[in-house]
Amino acid sequence: MNDSRRSRSVARALNIRDLRRLACQRLPRVVFDYLDGGAEAEITLRENCQAFESILFRPRQAISMPQCDMRTRVLGSEISSPAILAPIGYTRLIHPEGELAAARAANSWRIPYTVATFAGYKIEDVRRASTGPLWYQLYLIGGREAAEAGIERAHNAGCSALVITIDTAVAGLRERDLRNGMTELLAGSPFSKLPFLPQFLTHPKWLASFLLDGGLPKLENVVIPGKGPMPLVDVSSGLAAAGVSWSDFRWIRDLWPGPIAAKGILTGDDARRAIDEGAAAVVVSNHGGRQLDGVSATIRILPEIVSAIGDRAEVLMDGGIRRGSDIVKTICMGAKAVLVGRAYAYGLAAAGEAGVSRALEILLKDMERTMRLLGSRSLQELDASRVDYSQEWNRDGYA
Repeated sequence: MNDSRRSRSVARALNIRDLRRLACQRLPRVVFDYLDGGAEAEITLRENCQAFESILFRPRQAISMPQCDMRTRVLGSEISSPAILAPIGYTRLIHPEGELAAARAANSWRIPYTVATFAGYKIEDVRRASTGPLWYQLYLIGGREAAEAGIERAHNAGCSALVITIDTAVAGLRERDLRNGMTELLAGSPFSKLPFLPQFLTHPKWLASFLLDGGLPKLENVVIPGKGPMPLVDVSSGLAAAGVSWSDFRWIRDLWPGPIAAKGILTGDDARRAIDEGAAAVVVSNHGGRQLDGVSATIRILPEIVSAIGDRAEVLMDGGIRRGSDIVKTICMGAKAVLVGRAYAYGLAAAGEAGVSRALEILLKDMERTMRLLGSRSLQELDASRVDYSQEWNRDGYA
């Protein structure tokens, strides 16, 4: 598919599923499955999306609505809608514009973008691509000294919030990646990449952009003292010695002057602990189904977390967001905002910045339409009275 046809196809995409199909067409299988896949049997990956289907709306009718206000304030930033672009590693492998494209698109929609530790572009370059809110997601990859340098760079670059991912004591068993040989693609010798040649040759546009971009990038935000940026490695190797403990929050809190969000919360007890350790927000997240398979969909866990912490901190959520109506349901159930991951990554894979912007357009216009049909003039009118869901989701002790 030539560039003009692809641009028209992206513009005609009606939903995120359409963008996923275009991403699958453009990417070699090994790269698409890295983006698309989850851990083990992918039970949690599927449940994240399917759980939204069991939540039903309770609309109010005959309400005059000259405008619909989706503005909100999250971690100190005024944003146009309760959507944040989640951190995704290796986006430069998905598309050469990578983090720069995501940051520009987020900026155009006036929402935050979260730069991943596993980013292919320097945090300073991402900052120059956007004047909007930037957050930085932290792994302890490369050791504490490298992490401290990354925190300092993020602060100097004007990032307004730090997102600490806490659910990666080890990497999940991502069977698609193992079957496809993702490890060999990322860290193997040139000869180990020969089996991928047929995939690459049948995706010439991706191959040309990948080669023109210089091949595999380094991890520009993980600088090892005396060695420079860390080479790109597979997830399992990168996370093996990068687990975060509650004690790490103390020295991070001393280094970082702004708000901290703890990402990977799945129980009320951990939510309260995160706040006790200095988090201003928690992100209800199962890592998009890419870590421990068989945990609940995040939307099912959300009522427990909201009940457990009350108004002590902001509650955010990710996982399974594919429609604007999913965002509305999440806000109704107590979240302040959502982090969007795969939905925008499909757009990035399909068409770079234009694809990310189209993904956001689909989600946010759908959100506004849903709010109007629901009879809600603003986010403040979205509450539990607007949805029906199983009360079994309210766990005993937190209801």
